[in-house]
Parts: sequence; C-alpha cells; structure tokens
Amino acid sequence: MKLGIAMSWLVVSVSSASMALAGDWPSILGPERDGRSPETGIVTQWPAAGPQLIWSRDLGEGYSMPAIVGGRLYQFDRVADETRLVCLDAAKGRELWRAMAPTGYSDYYGYSNGPRASPVVDGERVITFGVDGQLRAHAAEDGRELWHVDVHERYGVVQIFFGVGSTPVVEKGLLLVMVGGSPVGSPEIHSGSVIGDGKAIVAFDPATGRERWRFGDELASYSSLVVAALGGQRTGLAFLRGGLVGFDPVRGVERFHYPWRARRLQSVNAATPLVVGDEVFITESYGPGASLVRVTRAGHELVWRDPPGRVRSIASHWSTPVVHEGHLYGSSGEKTGAAELRCVEWATGRVRWQQPALARTTQLYVDGHIVVFTEYGELLLIEADPTAFHLVARATPVDERGRKLLSYPAWSPPALADGLLYLLGGNRLAALRLIP
Repeated sequence: MKLGIAMSWLVVSVSSASMALAGDWPSILGPERDGRSPETGIVTQWPAAGPQLIWSRDLGEGYSMPAIVGGRLYQFDRVADETRLVCLDAAKGRELWRAMAPTGYSDYYGYSNGPRASPVVDGERVITFGVDGQLRAHAAEDGRELWHVDVHERYGVVQIFFGVGSTPVVEKGLLLVMVGGSPVGSPEIHSGSVIGDGKAIVAFDPATGRERWRFGDELASYSSLVVAALGGQRTGLAFLRGGLVGFDPVRGVERFHYPWRARRLQSVNAATPLVVGDEVFITESYGPGASLVRVTRAGHELVWRDPPGRVRSIASHWSTPVVHEGHLYGSSGEKTGAAELRCVEWATGRVRWQQPALARTTQLYVDGHIVVFTEYGELLLIEADPTAFHLVARATPVDERGRKLLSYPAWSPPALADGLLYLLGGNRLAALRLIP
C-alpha cells in the first residue's frame, strides 16, 4: 500500500485565487482545484528527453508539491530532523529564503518521513501543515514564523497510517483544516478502535492561528479539502476516512454525509473530490471504488456508484483524475502492476477505454491534452479524446549530464505555471518548458 500523498497539495482562498496571475498554479490541482490548466500553446513534439529542462533541485524527504504564485515558488520538505520551507524564484530555481522547524515524525511503514501536504498561500502568508500535525504560518516575503499550533497535541490526534496528508483551504477569512481528533487516551490507529470526537474539521483564523469553530466525528484522510458552489450555496467538501462530508464552510455545520470506505483497516481515502456543476465525484482503490453524487439544498442524492464486487469504473489509489467535456481521465488500480490509465463517462461511470502497462500515474489537463506522469518518472502527452487512447508524445526527462532526471516514487501530480511544468520524483523537483 502506498501513501495518499499526491492528493495533498496546496489550497488557497477564493480571494487569493482571484488575485493570482493567469500563469499561477495557486491551488491543489490548479486554479480550480481540478487538475486543469487554462494555459494554451503547449509544445506537442518532444525529443526523447522531453520538454526543455529549465532547472532542477534536489529535495529532502516528502511528497509535497509547490505553490507557485506571483513568480515565487514555495516548497516544503524535510532535511534530517527539520522541516524546510523554501521560497524560490519560480523561473530560475534560485533560493530567496528558507524557514526551518524541528520534527520527529517516523512513518509506520517506512515511507518518507517528510511532508505530504503542500503550502497554502493566503495573501502575505504561507501556511504549512506538517506530516506530524504542526500547523505554521510564515510571512511570504521573508519566511519569518507568524504563529504555530501543534494540532496533534491540542486536539488529541492519533497518528494515522501515513501521518497528515490533507492540505487545508482558506475560505472567507477562515483556514479550514482536516484534523480528525480523538478523545484523550485513545489507542493507536492499528487497534481499529480509534473514534472521532467532534474535531474532524477545525477552522482557524489564518492571521493569528486562533480556533474559530470545530465539527464532525470522522477521522482524517489524505484527501485535500475543497470549497465550491453546490446546490446554490458555498459548500465545503471533505473526503474523510469514513466518507464524503458536505458542510457550511463559514459556520462549521454539516450539510450531508455520504459513507464511502473500504472494510480494510489500512485502507485510505486519498483522491480529492472533483466538482462539475452540482455533482461531486469521489474515488478510492481499496474497496468500493468510485461514486457520483448530486448536491441539493436538502442534502445529496446518488447519481451512480460502482456495484459491489471486483468491477470498478475507476479506482484511484492516491491520484485524482481530471475531467474534460463529460469524461474522466485517471489512474485506476491499487498496485503498480495492475494499474491502468482509463477514460470514464462522468454521467454514468462507463469505461470508454483503458491503457495498461503505465504503472500508476498522475495527470494534468492542458490545451486539449492530458499530461500523464508515471510513478517511475516517465512523461506522456495524450489527446483528451474519449474514443481511444491517442499518444502524442512520450519521453523520459534527463538532467544536464544525460542521466534520468526523476525516479520512483514519483507520486505527486504535475503543476503548470507560466508555461513551466513542475514535476517531482525521487526527491528531485524539476521545471520543464511546456509552453514557449
């Protein structure tokens, strides 16, 4: 089993996103948090080494993808026994500042001990949520620490299988965080008897770190939070350990709960919910698979769900699919060998085509194409075509010396900002020129 990490990118407020430049990648899975880029003019003819390498940088431990806003890139990782937040010139990779903080997290299964969640850019602040539950705000200008909350200590959080993996979101002056707290004295997660106690989601003042509200008895997952207009009102969406919860993001009041979880104790919900109109899509790979629900003012109603059994429309492990013109494109399968890229009808869940032998992948939509990034560091470009798998370009990026640039585990999805494609794999971050 692998980490639900790639879905744990940055998230930003609506106000921050509206202020971002057209070339920014300001939120989890892009400007609209759906893995879609509005940029055009991509290069579709690649050499064997792929698009032009602009810069690359060795990283410490972690799977956190950067936030890119206003020509600045914020990267969060771990070096030795410290977390490291660095600010880089996004176009050149030159470091502008760094902020360090102690950490003692140790992963239960021997995966990376670094961050999964990505930075949250909120105006003049950059907020990080460490794998160990340390929530911090830094000044975007110079990295100085503004406030710090030990979420695990304050809310009685029992370390889940792979630590914190959900990136917060800022909405209307509130920092919404998936916490998943438990009663004092709770056993460890492998006991199977850990319960929540009203601290599934906690809202903080992003300027001070003070709590504003809390609600929910679910435990945390690795899926990042989303806020969208659904059923005629702004609605927060949290794909928690036990299922999808819709809530009022200002008052912290639950609007609906849709149970969705595999029976296996070590199962995870990791993909971020996708929103089209008033409908929400969720997917996981350990049991029930995928489902689509429609949100109404009264709650929610089922559109479709995968039937019980082994047949699944799309069962994403950690990777969030992308949707384009009524079709989903994404990786299906828990294990590397059985994973395949699929195209699935949004409205029905019907599989249109499937492409095996790519291992597990992450993806990004741009300019009529899907950028597909495999967990072994290979890059593909395909047409966003529901009728068949149409390969446009395929490459293995290399460094200045001709060595393979990105290696396993490349589990974090691509980012695209101002024409540069950012990829992370094997503890290295690289920027490639996708748009001239």
